[in-house]
Amino acid sequence: MLSTAQPTCFLIADISGYTGYLADVELDHAQDILADLVGAVVTALRPNFRLAKLEGDAAFTFMTTEKLDGSMLLDTIERCYFGFRRRRRDVRQATSCECNACVRIPDLDLKFVVHHGTAILHRVAGRQELVGQDVIVVHRLLKNDVVEKLGMHAYALISQACIDASDLDPAALGMVEHTETYDRIGDVPAWAHDLERRWQEEEARGRVMVSPEESILTVSVPTGVPPQVAWDFLTRPGQRMSWQPWVTEVTVEATGGRRGVGSANHCMHGKDAVVEEILDWRPYDYVTDRTILATPTGPVKVLHTIELEPVTSGTIIHLRFAAPRTRREKVLMTEHIAPAYGAALRSGIPTLLTLLDAELAARDADRGPEPELAKPSPDGPLSGLQPLVIVG
Repeated sequence: MLSTAQPTCFLIADISGYTGYLADVELDHAQDILADLVGAVVTALRPNFRLAKLEGDAAFTFMTTEKLDGSMLLDTIERCYFGFRRRRRDVRQATSCECNACVRIPDLDLKFVVHHGTAILHRVAGRQELVGQDVIVVHRLLKNDVVEKLGMHAYALISQACIDASDLDPAALGMVEHTETYDRIGDVPAWAHDLERRWQEEEARGRVMVSPEESILTVSVPTGVPPQVAWDFLTRPGQRMSWQPWVTEVTVEATGGRRGVGSANHCMHGKDAVVEEILDWRPYDYVTDRTILATPTGPVKVLHTIELEPVTSGTIIHLRFAAPRTRREKVLMTEHIAPAYGAALRSGIPTLLTLLDAELAARDADRGPEPELAKPSPDGPLSGLQPLVIVG
């Protein structure tokens, strides 16, 4: 529990259009649909963000941190929004009910407001509550004119204070500068991130992945951490030196400070440089890069995928390498590089597991109980839909 003011990132995910939706629909089915969609949203935000309170059609969440990993923040928001869109589609397709509540599911959308400041977590009337000026600010940001002025219906409104606590360059990422003004608070400068545009880009983007059948070197690591923790640890370049043998330095080239498709990692393995060009980036699922290895006979280009497979006990990390295209590269990879690299990766597994467990323990160190999520009725309109698994 935060007994003193702590630096905190606040995030509210709000299902927009719900008030108007309720005006003309059947309440019992609407409640089930809301419970399912809110559950999908909170599931996607965990464990990076903790649930502070359910506020009707919104989830108020927070993360105690002084500095923000901007890529992690945007990955979390976008992954949550993409999951919401897919869940909304699945819910509509799964029900044969033609009541207004079920037919009008596509009317619902999702927006986010994000702010960084300080807060104290204490008990009020037997419940844990976040209190402080910045808690008020993030809630005020829900009442904004982004739709009217910018024409964005699905968006993340990220305050300048939050940007300042991160390593993001919002203009380089295509965000739109925006300011809201509130009584007794004044101007709150912020940036609007268009999630509808990002959804369209996500749907149009092709997938690049090394399948098990294509892999000539596979290293699989069962872990006891959820995919979000494994992803954050494995994709943060600074962590590589802590567990991966031979890696002595990693630098990143990333537009706007965000890791993803188009960014590149420059890894030093002793005196040798390895370049990893990111080709596909699907947070918490997999990432694929083209690894360029320098050899005495010329560079070797290899496709490399890290896939995260969720299991009951945690996550299995699969590291896969595909065969290069040319005969020279195939010989070098299969006869020389793959055996040595595979042995080095396997030797680092015990350290990787220890560090992942420590990462999870650190996140859980001050985690208190979170509000329970409502569940849809077992015989309601969503009874034919695959149950939503809620993970902490």
